[in-house]
Amino acid sequence: MKKTLFILGTILLSFVGIAQTTGGLDVTVTTSNAGGQYAPRNCVAIWVEDESGNFVKTLLAYAQMYRTHLNNWESSTTAAGVPFDKTDAISGSTINSHDTRNCNWDGTNHLGALMNDGTYKLCMELTDKNATGNFSFFTFTKSSIEDSQTPANVPSFANISFTWNPNLNDIIQHDVSEYSVLPNPTNGYVNINVNKENLKSIKVYNIAGKEILSTSKYSVDISSQPKGMYLFKITTENNIYTKRVIKF
Repeated sequence: MKKTLFILGTILLSFVGIAQTTGGLDVTVTTSNAGGQYAPRNCVAIWVEDESGNFVKTLLAYAQMYRTHLNNWESSTTAAGVPFDKTDAISGSTINSHDTRNCNWDGTNHLGALMNDGTYKLCMELTDKNATGNFSFFTFTKSSIEDSQTPANVPSFANISFTWNPNLNDIIQHDVSEYSVLPNPTNGYVNINVNKENLKSIKVYNIAGKEILSTSKYSVDISSQPKGMYLFKITTENNIYTKRVIKF
């Protein structure tokens, strides 16, 4: 019964317009020793995960030979199929000192797809030894409302501040009455109706935000994919639509 209610709830959520606000998350933090034998040399990574802990994007990564000891970053990126991913991140080799670090998130994942509005995790990890160092994360909301925070200091990270600044002139949001993606749930075959607009592309992403399919046809086949939730991003000459689809 619980499983049935969860599926029904998820289906209902898929009929709600999905907002995708553009903007930027500006991050500032000062690093310090983690008590390791190589201090002050240190490896550090800052990245974003979604509310469920799925990897989204690396913002900063100073780590090379000893990066495997950034265990949380390694685990997150590996689960997404992109171990130690540094796409578009500020990156370099292991650094010799501590300082104030700055980085930014543009609201997209490591594949360049704009993420849906919602709750995200800003993750930070630092090690200066041949073992796990210090790891912390902070939640924030990506939306059309600014979210500015200055959390208390945590081990190896001080003077923390981060702000999500939305671009209020560029919010993508559409009601499902403008188009249809059927059947939903589906056993694999999905038909797209965009009211005879000129279709440019359809991209399908899995729950980790990884693109699994791209086509310009009005019919999509995800029958070879595992059961679960998928995000369809439908681009026409005039609009961008997003839709959650469940494969059973």
